[in-house]
Amino acid sequence: MLFRARLGTFLTFALAGLLTGVWVARMPALAAKFDAGESEIGIVVLVWGLGAIVAMRGLRSVMARAGSRASLTAALPLTSLSFALVAVAPSYWSLLVAVALFGMAFGITDIAMNAQGSVVEQAYRRPVLNGMHAGWCVGAMAGGLLGVATAAAGLGFTATVLSVGLLTLPAGVALGPTFLPEPAAATPPGNGRRAARLPAAVYLVGVLALIAFMLEGSIADWSGLLLHEELGASHALAALGYPMFELAMLIGRLGGDHVRARIGTRRLLTAAGIGTAVSMAAVVLAPAAPPALAGFFVTGLVVCTVVPTMISLAGTAAPGRSSAAIAQVGAMGYGGLLLGPVVIGFLADATSLRVGVGVTVVLALLIALGSRYVPLGPARDVTVPVAEPAAEEPEPAAA
Repeated sequence: MLFRARLGTFLTFALAGLLTGVWVARMPALAAKFDAGESEIGIVVLVWGLGAIVAMRGLRSVMARAGSRASLTAALPLTSLSFALVAVAPSYWSLLVAVALFGMAFGITDIAMNAQGSVVEQAYRRPVLNGMHAGWCVGAMAGGLLGVATAAAGLGFTATVLSVGLLTLPAGVALGPTFLPEPAAATPPGNGRRAARLPAAVYLVGVLALIAFMLEGSIADWSGLLLHEELGASHALAALGYPMFELAMLIGRLGGDHVRARIGTRRLLTAAGIGTAVSMAAVVLAPAAPPALAGFFVTGLVVCTVVPTMISLAGTAAPGRSSAAIAQVGAMGYGGLLLGPVVIGFLADATSLRVGVGVTVVLALLIALGSRYVPLGPARDVTVPVAEPAAEEPEPAAA
């Protein structure tokens, strides 16, 4: 039963990554279909992200009551269906409506699959979330390759996205029976608004997730431009930056749970933050494209464990309310995903692209500093402030 749940959750991450990979890879075809410029495509991406955040925030209490199994069973097929609706949108304005629906369905799926991953991890009583996030990397890379293959075959945006949406729909339905129910929820202390409040530790984890998502999103959006415009790489060579980063993330996540179990959560996050700062500093200061590509690869290897670890911590910071806690952390993280590239773009316009991307070094150091304060066990009271930093201590098996 546990293995089936773990495999089902891994495949759910892979399916979500597949949809994202196809979506990103066929973005130029989307622009061509609607004769859209960069600003109009930027609005499409923004609407998708805002839809995800609105769903995460607005439906947080609903998901908490329903549980990750029910939420995911409903949201996963809806994500594929809304993806297909994006394909058949006849106009730009109807596209924005379809993209908003896709973003909302995807946001619920994202939160629910991470909450389900937390349920499975707690059942295993040891870290397994990094391995599940590796499923995302597998799916995203497969989706990107599928996008390249369909483009080479001459398939347009509509045919590609509609086919993928309809083919993944039955797969999403089939995964539903593999999910585990949440453990029996303990009644939170207090009542009314006091009972509705999450532990302060959840918001600390959310801030660190926001920083981590800012970092990952910035690398995804600006790696190619940095390689091409600042380091003179060809378009083909510049396009390797993000795939190499994702490949390294996959490799790192496959072993991330083992490393976390051996050295502990705080040491893992500290090492990830410092390692990312060093590798991104090497990227920013690189004299040519090859060493910068190597820097992106190393960055993927060391930063890959941060987001899964934050989700894992959120799942244990509010006992009996893991779905609500993960929804809160996820919404904050998506905010960083939207904010990071904008901040770097503003700084790049005002100074240079190297300076803008250099913000990632600061973000990585903030993760290293914040790792001293992350909660290692369940919070005891929703009104207790965040604990003072302490020396590394033995962790619960699932923390």
